[in-house]
Amino acid sequence: MSASSFLVTAMRRGCTRTLRRPFPMVQSCLLSTQQPISAARLPCRVKVSAGKRYAWCACGHSKKQPFCDGAHVKKAPTILPLRFTPDKDQTVMLCACKQTKNSPYCDGSHFRVIFQDIVKKVKGVFK
Repeated sequence: MSASSFLVTAMRRGCTRTLRRPFPMVQSCLLSTQQPISAARLPCRVKVSAGKRYAWCACGHSKKQPFCDGAHVKKAPTILPLRFTPDKDQTVMLCACKQTKNSPYCDGSHFRVIFQDIVKKVKGVFK
């Protein structure tokens, strides 16, 4: 990939500050993701306590899934964790694929993620 294509990609991702810096800085800017990554294909079953504050990892980079450990600061600075407080003690399914429309709770979007993975693998077999 040429330097000009890195600059175009950096501009599309909002990394315009890298235009004034040398080429290696553009690469480091491209390493930070603007979209969440899937931490797992299935949701996490978690017991939550009423009144306790939780921070759900929205970026997918946390090592303490499904909760945030601050990894987004370096790897996905534009994606912040979702803070929530449950109303009652219960066991919930928290999304780990990061594609849910009902954050932080699972809505079944992981089936689409799994299907997309299968399609990619099948296409790879026939290449």
